Amino acid sequence: MAFESHPNATTNEELSRDIIELIDAIDELPVQFQVKVRPALDKAVDGIKRRRRILKLVQDALSQLRMDMKYLVFDLEATRRERDAYRERLND
Repeated sequence: MAFESHPNATTNEELSRDIIELIDAIDELPVQFQVKVRPALDKAVDGIKRRRRILKLVQDALSQLRMDMKYLVFDLEATRRERDAYRERLND
């Protein structure tokens, strides 16, 4: 029962080298031991994939927040310039 044929299989880019080596080592075990260890391995791989998805979501949210902050700073500076221009007109 190779990991690649498992329903929860994932691409190698999503897993670290250590996890891939662990999967390979488990695949070399006799089937009776693989059956005992496979559920724990599946949970670990699922946890890794879930954490990666969460990290990606957080990184995307932070990128969006940075962009939003830049727009807000730009708007604030434009508003200040407009205010200063109106004050100058009012004083003249």
